[in-house]
Amino acid sequence: MAEPGDSRPEPHGTPAVPGSGRGLPSHLAAILLVEDQPELVRALRINLRARQYDVVTARTGREALALAASHPPDAIILDLGLPDIDGTEVIVELRRWCNAPIIVLSGRSSPGDKIGALDVGADDYVTKPFAMGELLARLRAALRRDDDQLGQDQPRQFTIGHWTVDLSSHQVTATEAATSTRAGAPGTLAKGRAETLRLTPTEWQILEILLRRPGQLVGSAQILTGVWGPGFQQRTNYLRFHIARLRHKLEPDPARPRWLITEPGMGYRYQP
Repeated sequence: MAEPGDSRPEPHGTPAVPGSGRGLPSHLAAILLVEDQPELVRALRINLRARQYDVVTARTGREALALAASHPPDAIILDLGLPDIDGTEVIVELRRWCNAPIIVLSGRSSPGDKIGALDVGADDYVTKPFAMGELLARLRAALRRDDDQLGQDQPRQFTIGHWTVDLSSHQVTATEAATSTRAGAPGTLAKGRAETLRLTPTEWQILEILLRRPGQLVGSAQILTGVWGPGFQQRTNYLRFHIARLRHKLEPDPARPRWLITEPGMGYRYQP
């Protein structure tokens, strides 16, 4: 739902929940299935959902990148022969900011294809035709490895100004006294008082995309596609509006941001 006084649309669909990435119960592992053959998509969706996975599908590489940004998956099953861009290019782009395990499911069976996909960041490679039981076993193994590494590799709390952003609890809190020269600013707190800051679904989605890539430049088009979907890459005014709101809420001095940085003409970054 759009915010009062804001003509810029909220993104369609269920907003991503930082920490889970899906807006779904935490016990459901989210699988992004990237495949352009309808019959195979149907068979995989049925088998995955029967085993209590939440399944999101993409037919093209660009759609897959947008979905991975807006609803971060727990694992990705990826075909290489996509209609728009090659699957290896999708892996390269994903690995710039996404740590979810990637299982390639492809009819390409040459050693060169397998080595190429694994070298650019795939975690496993299954050739077509394949046994459904084997693919599901490889998926379970990939998710177990990812769970083992999650606590060590994925920070869940981030600091911006006087606020702590917790991606696990989906909360922004301040627990210490905060000082600000701006009367009535969100950063002004009574000493010792714990306060929770409310962010809109759109602000959460933008912030999570940035926080999951600390210190990395994230292009404006990538954020726009991830939050609003394909076709919004040129609507940079939407992004400027919401980044300004995030700075006003989180940065002690929004006019001179320290954590949410603009890279003119390119995009934004979260600077720890």
